[in-house]
Amino acid sequence: MTVLEWIIALLVIAGTLFVLLGSVALIKLPDFYTRLHGPTKATTLGLGSLVLASMVFFNFIEQQLNLQQLLIALFLFISAPVTAYMLIKAGLHQKLTPAAGTQQQELMKQRDKLAKGE
Repeated sequence: MTVLEWIIALLVIAGTLFVLLGSVALIKLPDFYTRLHGPTKATTLGLGSLVLASMVFFNFIEQQLNLQQLLIALFLFISAPVTAYMLIKAGLHQKLTPAAGTQQQELMKQRDKLAKGE
């Protein structure tokens, strides 16, 4: 195996591990807010690593310049944080309660005090 193939293999393995970590976080974390954090961060990084491995493979080994993968990565890194932000805002609007002992719980108490005018 060449050095380039090792790099591609490492990117694919890292990408799959991050996607797996994000999926496990979605299942195991206690409330809506923390469940959203895992997939947003880890899965975005994992999918970015997989797209990067694909770009390296097709651009250097297959000798094909393919800009579609660059657009996929760009769309992924722009849309994932925006989607997470909108879901968090929807959760706050619905007044979903965070898990006990999280920092989010303190922020919710402060928000309720401000809404009451205290």
